[in-house]
Amino acid sequence: MNFTKNLKSYTKKRVKALRHAVFKNFNSFSAVDFQKELGKLGIAVDDTVLVHSSFDAFEGFQGKPTDVISSLQGLVGEGGILMMPTMTFSGTAVDYARANPVVDLGRSPSRMGLLTELFRRTPDVIRSVHPTHPMAVWGRDANLVAHGHHLAKTPCGVGTPFEALLKRQGKIILLGTDISVLTFFHMLEEALESDFPVAPFTEEVFHLNSKTRDGEILSTSCRLFEPSVSRRRNLHKMVPYLKKAGAWHQSKVGGLEITVLGAANVDKAVRGMIKQGVYCYD
Repeated sequence: MNFTKNLKSYTKKRVKALRHAVFKNFNSFSAVDFQKELGKLGIAVDDTVLVHSSFDAFEGFQGKPTDVISSLQGLVGEGGILMMPTMTFSGTAVDYARANPVVDLGRSPSRMGLLTELFRRTPDVIRSVHPTHPMAVWGRDANLVAHGHHLAKTPCGVGTPFEALLKRQGKIILLGTDISVLTFFHMLEEALESDFPVAPFTEEVFHLNSKTRDGEILSTSCRLFEPSVSRRRNLHKMVPYLKKAGAWHQSKVGGLEITVLGAANVDKAVRGMIKQGVYCYD
C-alpha cells in the first residue's frame, strides 16, 4: 500500500515537473507580456478593476507573484483603483458567522489565494472593514471606495466596493479562474432581489464585529447568503449572454487564461436574462 502511495506521489511530481518544463521552454511569458495582453483586453490607466486570481494558473510566467501585482498597478496607475477580495474563511458565511468571530483586519490573512494575501500586505493597500467580505483596495480613491463597508445591509451590495465598481464603470479580471468566482454577482443579487425566484439572502440578520488596523471595534448588522440558494447558484448560465453581447473578452498568454468583463455589461446581461425568465440558479 505504501509502495502504491509513493508511486502515485512520485508520478504526480514528475508530471508536474514535466509540465512546468514544457511551459518554461515553449510557453513562457514575462510581466511585460502579461501587461500587454491585459492592455489588448481593454485594461487601461485610471480604470477601476476587481481581480480574481489563481497563481497556480500562471504556467510559464517568468516572474514572482509580486510582479503580477506590480503589473496590475502599473496598468491602472495611481489614478485608478485595484481591488482584490480578502475573505478570511472557507465554507459558508453563515457557518462562519455562527462561530461569532471578531475579524482582525490587520492580521487575519486572506483565504482567496496567494496574490490576494500578498496584495493585502502591499504598501498603500487598505482593507475595507467587513466581518465576512473585506476588500483590499489600492489607488487614489481607495479610502473612498472602502469607506462604510461595515454599514452595508449585505456583504457585497449597496454601500460596498462592489457598488463602487459598478458606479465607476469598472472592469473585472479573471486570471486563471472561471466565472463561478464572480463575487460582483452578489451586488446584483441585492439590487434585483425582488426579481429572483428565490431569496439569495437569509431572513436572519447577523450581528458581527470587526477589528480595524487601529484596534477599533466596528459592528455590522447584515443578512448573509442563504446556503441552500448558494449551492444552486450557476453563473456559467450568463456566459452565452455575455458572448452574444460582445462583452466576453478572453485571451491567453503562456498557460494563463485571462477574461475581462465590464461590470455594467454583467449587470445588463443579468437584467436581460431576468426579462426572459432565465436565472443564474439551477
